[in-house]
Amino acid sequence: MPWRGQRYFAAYDSNNAHFMKEAKMAETLKRRIGPGLLTAYGVGVMVGAGIYVLVGAVAAEAGLYAPLAFLLAGLIAAPSALSYAELSTRIPEAAGEAAYVEAGFRARWLGRIVGLAIVAGGAVSAAAVLRGGAGYLTSFVDIPLIWAIIGLGAFLVIIAVIGVLESLALAAVFTVIEVAGLALVVWTGWHAPVSPDWSMPAAPYVPGISVAATLAFFAFIGFEDIVNMAEEVKRPERSLPIAIIASLIITTLLYAGVTVIAVRAVPIEDLAASERPLALVFEAGGGPIALLSAIAVIAALNGVLAQIVMAARVMFGLGKSGGVLSIFHHAHPRFGTPVLATVLIGGFVIGAALALPVSNLAGVTSTILLLVFTLVNASLILLKRHAPKAPFCIAPWVPWVGLIFALLALVAFALGGAV
Repeated sequence: MPWRGQRYFAAYDSNNAHFMKEAKMAETLKRRIGPGLLTAYGVGVMVGAGIYVLVGAVAAEAGLYAPLAFLLAGLIAAPSALSYAELSTRIPEAAGEAAYVEAGFRARWLGRIVGLAIVAGGAVSAAAVLRGGAGYLTSFVDIPLIWAIIGLGAFLVIIAVIGVLESLALAAVFTVIEVAGLALVVWTGWHAPVSPDWSMPAAPYVPGISVAATLAFFAFIGFEDIVNMAEEVKRPERSLPIAIIASLIITTLLYAGVTVIAVRAVPIEDLAASERPLALVFEAGGGPIALLSAIAVIAALNGVLAQIVMAARVMFGLGKSGGVLSIFHHAHPRFGTPVLATVLIGGFVIGAALALPVSNLAGVTSTILLLVFTLVNASLILLKRHAPKAPFCIAPWVPWVGLIFALLALVAFALGGAV
């Protein structure tokens, strides 16, 4: 029996650089997304709520060298991002990582496990971010937390059901607001008095910087979500690599710049003790804290919407293989979205946000994703042996570096947690 992905290699036409599927899908999603909107989606997912809360945790480990930790996290993610970029053109499926692992290892069961792990991780992350965003909302709007969670969650599920273009267009607006908020933090922080820690820098503590880099890695979660939009993207062999690489570069530079301002304006001890570290930076520069709280709500909404959209596409892709999950492989004839998967995941996100106090989210999610990155890089190594050419092709050593970086980051995080 042919293994998953083989039909793409056989159907690849090197003259026009397009893939053709041998068998027609029972139902397809609508291709409405271009590289610009896809890049905005990736940046929005990565910025999300992560940078608004992670700066303190990273600074606690790395001190003034927190910006270096974010740059190292971006470096850890870069080879895997390139691997994702090539795999997205080899196997442009909504199932993403599940399809890659299944094709590389020729093991459907392993692909399904990876796919379900991605869905679970995305849904739990979305629940935590939704709860946090609702908490910000209740800080300046008089509404019970439970109704804030239900109202915000239901609104996002409806948007996700209506259409992918509408979802990503709204996410793009959210992304602009998020980035504007970070720009305000940089502006106000630059005009704040310089922290004593900045004036008298301590020597770098390498183990602390290593652990901080693994924590900072959580802020880069999102570029991999781009591949799950493959079946709704125009010219995926071109648009997907552009969006993955561009979003990673933009967010890496943005994170490093914001963190430099944070450690310059606020003492490390204060940053480390705060659950709203960027609010401290904003206050240090005389900015109105209510404005940043409102922007943090927008950031949370963006992260939740992106995770619901991503997880629903993974379920849609997993259903393609048949079995009990086949009920999710259906697109609404009018909206062109996987409605059942979207509603189910949205309901879980809202329920979990109401019931679960999620702690240590960054560490748990980073660990899951690093394990997935390990398998994805290994899959590309195996696939390159069978078919070295692809529409977007990286050097053979890149997935090896991605594999090693992911494993080293897992070890560093495990040792850091043990200490």
